[in-house]
Amino acid sequence: MAVVRIVDVEKQWGDVVGVARQSLEIKDGEFMVLLGPSGCGKTTTMRMVAGLETPSSGEIWIGEKNVTHALPKDRDIAMVFQNYGLYPHMTVRDNIGYPLKVRGVPRAKRQTQINDVADKVELGQLLERYPRELSGGQRQRVALARSIVRRPQIFLMDEPLSNLDAKLRSTMRAEIWRLQKELNITTIYVTHDQIEAMTLAHRVAVMNKGVIQQLGTPEEVYNRPANLFVAGFMGSPPMNLLPARLASNVLEVAGQKLTGFANGAHEDIVIGIRPEDITLTAPETGLLKGRVYMFELTGESVLITVEIDGQKLCVRGDRNLRHDINTTVGLDFKSNHVHMFDSATGNRIISN
Repeated sequence: MAVVRIVDVEKQWGDVVGVARQSLEIKDGEFMVLLGPSGCGKTTTMRMVAGLETPSSGEIWIGEKNVTHALPKDRDIAMVFQNYGLYPHMTVRDNIGYPLKVRGVPRAKRQTQINDVADKVELGQLLERYPRELSGGQRQRVALARSIVRRPQIFLMDEPLSNLDAKLRSTMRAEIWRLQKELNITTIYVTHDQIEAMTLAHRVAVMNKGVIQQLGTPEEVYNRPANLFVAGFMGSPPMNLLPARLASNVLEVAGQKLTGFANGAHEDIVIGIRPEDITLTAPETGLLKGRVYMFELTGESVLITVEIDGQKLCVRGDRNLRHDINTTVGLDFKSNHVHMFDSATGNRIISN
């Protein structure tokens, strides 16, 4: 186990900036998730930690060792990839044990370690099979076992669940969470899936355009987004974002005026309200009034899109809730559930 320190690291290819100058410290035993859309710099950051990319500037430390220019084999890391990376001509046993064989671990000791880690990921009955004889979830468990077997200082996981179906992703999330807790090995996990980030991470670094937009626990990032990008990216469905004006304690949004809001330093703002923080009411009792634009049943809840003066808001409601299209409804919410952002900078300015 080790602390990972990324110090003023930048990565450029000519005029293209993959990762802007960034610093990040990952604690010993921490599960850090790098989260963001495609092209945000999260995988490039991981590849620099792994030694597969060399920083244009800055330093990378693992423990007390500066590994900025060290070869991947000298960093004591293990990687799990999206495409599994298994050897098709080797059995599960040989795939798992290959890192030990390369390091010259005696055969008897190697077999003991293989059996032990195979039991941890529930592969004990599949050791003599070949990758082609396994399901996607089983192949991913083999890839995990191969990374675990030699107990590296750092786990690096690059979108390891992307190729799995929804049910398997849920199962494997639980497996990865349990194993990381049990092994207590510092882990850097790259994903674009916010559900993975929320369920797995000790802390989340939300990235966009090569820059860490916010660093915090899943609760902090979800409940107090630092800017409009984070607010719009975190959440499924995402936070409703509406242009508004705030003056003399009156909030004007979608052509309607609400009182009781503390006046900030900015008049032109963007407000954010999460779908689960809005309640549908009778038109005359809601803070806002609109018409039902779309209705979706997801199973455990319903998602109702309401149009207000050309703006659309998503509301999450009880699964038994029903409203016809074009019905006029009221929308109610508490002022402390309203997030406020500067319309010019996008940064958070007020949270009542």
